[in-house]
Amino acid sequence: MKNERRMYMNNLKQDILNNLIKEPFINQRILAAQTGYSLGIVNRSIKELISEGYLDEEIRPTEKALREAKEKAPKNAIILAAGFGMRMVPINTETPKGLLEIKGERLIERTIRQLHEVGITEIYVVVGFMKEQYEYLIDEYGVDLIVAPDYATKNNLHSLKTAADHLSNSYIIPCDIWCEKNPYSRNELYSWYMVSDLVDDDSTVRVNRKQELVVQKEQAGGNAMIGICYLLEAEAEIVRERLEELGRDSRYDGAFWEETLYQKDRMIVTARVVHAADAVEINTYEQLREIDSDSSQLQNDAIQVICQALGARPDEVTNITVLKKGMTNRSFLFSCKDKKYIMRIPGEGTDQLINRRQEAAVYQTIAGRKICDEIAYINPENGYKITEYLEGARVCNAENEEDLQKCMKKLREFHGQKLKVDHSFELFGQMEYYESLWEGTPSAYKDYEKTKEHVLQLKDYIEANAGEQVLTHIDAVPDNFLFVKENGKEEIRLIDWEYAGMQDPHVDIAMFCIYSLYKKEQVDHLIDLYFEGNCDERTRIKIYCYIAVCGLLWSNWCEYKRKLGVDFGEYSLRQYRYAKDYYKIVQQELGEEGKETCINVPLLWRQAWETG
Repeated sequence: MKNERRMYMNNLKQDILNNLIKEPFINQRILAAQTGYSLGIVNRSIKELISEGYLDEEIRPTEKALREAKEKAPKNAIILAAGFGMRMVPINTETPKGLLEIKGERLIERTIRQLHEVGITEIYVVVGFMKEQYEYLIDEYGVDLIVAPDYATKNNLHSLKTAADHLSNSYIIPCDIWCEKNPYSRNELYSWYMVSDLVDDDSTVRVNRKQELVVQKEQAGGNAMIGICYLLEAEAEIVRERLEELGRDSRYDGAFWEETLYQKDRMIVTARVVHAADAVEINTYEQLREIDSDSSQLQNDAIQVICQALGARPDEVTNITVLKKGMTNRSFLFSCKDKKYIMRIPGEGTDQLINRRQEAAVYQTIAGRKICDEIAYINPENGYKITEYLEGARVCNAENEEDLQKCMKKLREFHGQKLKVDHSFELFGQMEYYESLWEGTPSAYKDYEKTKEHVLQLKDYIEANAGEQVLTHIDAVPDNFLFVKENGKEEIRLIDWEYAGMQDPHVDIAMFCIYSLYKKEQVDHLIDLYFEGNCDERTRIKIYCYIAVCGLLWSNWCEYKRKLGVDFGEYSLRQYRYAKDYYKIVQQELGEEGKETCINVPLLWRQAWETG
């Protein structure tokens, strides 16, 4: 407790000393007003600073004070600007957060200008998402760009790790902070982390009476975490070590860099508390609108589309909330005129993967049949789509027997309508097309060519046993089956028809299985549910063939997305595994040739096939 009090008193005295270094002839009353401390505390602190040799009898900083101030003065700043800024939808589809304009000035440029005002010109900007848009800063402001290679899959702990070598008497600054007053200084005498006096339920820390930042575990409502931090060399060394340590642990892939500041139940740095209006983190479209209703970014293309489609004003588009980033798209929930909607914005590289005219044609075909969600707007040119939000909806649980029965019944009924469109989804053609998008880059899998050769061998069997082609969903995975209540009855809606086209409808069964990462026993069970126990062996083997083909198809798709910085982890690995395993299973099912093929299969996989 004595050490804690000493740290608090030291920081208090250092605040007073710092003010006197900036303005040596200031009197005690003005000093009290500037620091926010009482006149009694100021007078007592001055006496102690005189006795410790930091001030002379004229209350002027001594050589000792000036020497220490020089040693602890800021050397550089690191601005973190690598992330997607997912909560900033729909603006983040056009502009990275750091380049948002507030009152005619870009956020990151304001930060750089404020740093320059206090003599800090060594500035590192860690970039990732839309990194090219930050390149001009090199010429205009003399900054250095550092590219975070893992920005798409990991959080800013890893972004800061890329700049760890520069940490020493350093400011660490998020790119999305707007500061009314310049929060930076030529002199800093201790390490601190900035929070505001605003109570925030999402905050993990609160300021105690000793100005410590203690972990908020039980009760909600800590001090809003602004994110600006100053680190002296001693604390910077701790952070560097922690960045290295936590960076090796996959459990911290999604962690914020602040994780490195925690030691037991508090941070290793002191709180710097500012008024909520003086430093604002711009996290959402609505926060931007609140702070600057005239910002040019508010004239966002997606918002304009919403207003035109729904006959609304921009201020009627409220409660914008980012939804889970999908494999292909970004989506957000919003309210307009007392109704909720979801807007879909196509993701990276989507224009290469999806024919939006064909998608629009599918929606036109299924409209009014209670197959899908209600479409309020769809643009066949850019893929923007607005659907009514289904309140209380839930997705299919791929491990729940009742859910599976209902979903297979719905799928069977949909296929039974034998709907037609003018385009098809050719499995082998798409598989080759996704591979072509690699633009000559070899597959990440060493045995890709052999695996591909095996999968292509299944084509003859598929063609010999394929049924009538009808409109097929292609992406009929559990997450696209929505359970909703309508007029007191439970209904199922199939959503996300981007890949739909004419195909053997049994492809949908294969797709459901591989997305769910089913074992063979589960695959067979799903087939039995769809066919109500009446699936002949040739059809079953054909579905096995589809699992192999679709596994390689989506593996190729994942390899293209990986080139764009989007990684799907286990999903992509398992898809490739389906291609290999189910080729072998088909061979095994087809007789002696298959059995021979399986001789060299590792025992573990043979056991897996036998046991499911």
